Amino acid sequence: MNSMELAWKIRKHGIEMTHISHGSHIGSVLSVADIIAVLYSDILNVFPNNPENTGRDRFILSKGHAGAAVYAALAEKGFFSVEELKTHYANGSKLSGHVSHKNVPGVEVSTGSLGHGIGIGCGMALAAKYDKKDYKVYVVMGDGECEEGSVWEAALFANHYKLNNLVVIIDSNNLQGMGKCSEVLSLRPLYEKWLTFGWNVQNVDGNDHDELKAALKHLSGNKPNCIVADTIKGKGISFMENELLWHYRDPQGEFYERALKELERQK
Repeated sequence: MNSMELAWKIRKHGIEMTHISHGSHIGSVLSVADIIAVLYSDILNVFPNNPENTGRDRFILSKGHAGAAVYAALAEKGFFSVEELKTHYANGSKLSGHVSHKNVPGVEVSTGSLGHGIGIGCGMALAAKYDKKDYKVYVVMGDGECEEGSVWEAALFANHYKLNNLVVIIDSNNLQGMGKCSEVLSLRPLYEKWLTFGWNVQNVDGNDHDELKAALKHLSGNKPNCIVADTIKGKGISFMENELLWHYRDPQGEFYERALKELERQK
């Protein structure tokens, strides 16, 4: 399955999962779908039949509220049954609203408290160096998440220890729970900030698979790497795009039907 097909499936599953469960964050799931699809189709060295393989790349979705996107990708890659996606966010389900590693093969850590994923990623990357392992650590964050001070402590740490095996991808859609990132607490320009912290930085269209693949295949071998991926929140569903409402609202009734019809036209 190529990355375009996987991205479509992530969006389809995401709409259906949040519809069934009345779960939130479909806008975030849609914006990050292309990033997740490219990683799982073309970049990550992972083993669905042996998820704990010590040589695997480590992937952390630090913006854990978009966990449905990762669950969908893992299911489509064969880590667990696609049918299990229907249990998303239900009482007793392993597939919690914010991504959880408990009994979910392929998920490294539970996330959702924003600003923690990059710190965990630094620890994993440093451990790989100490253990002389070749795996890489990939962390997907949100631009709103970058308002957390712990992010910048970790950025300093990664530069100091030359964690060239760490790759941070920022799903930069300029929307967070309470409004536009540029209005809540502006960090623009993100590119220059990460550059100043000593990272190798690339800026791409985060909904363009070719740009994402090119960036992920041209990483610095001397510094930690950051890719600022400019995305559209709600990407792929016209009435959800750039609409803050869909950070928390779940697709029901006519909105659910319209979303499915739009996706079918894109197939």
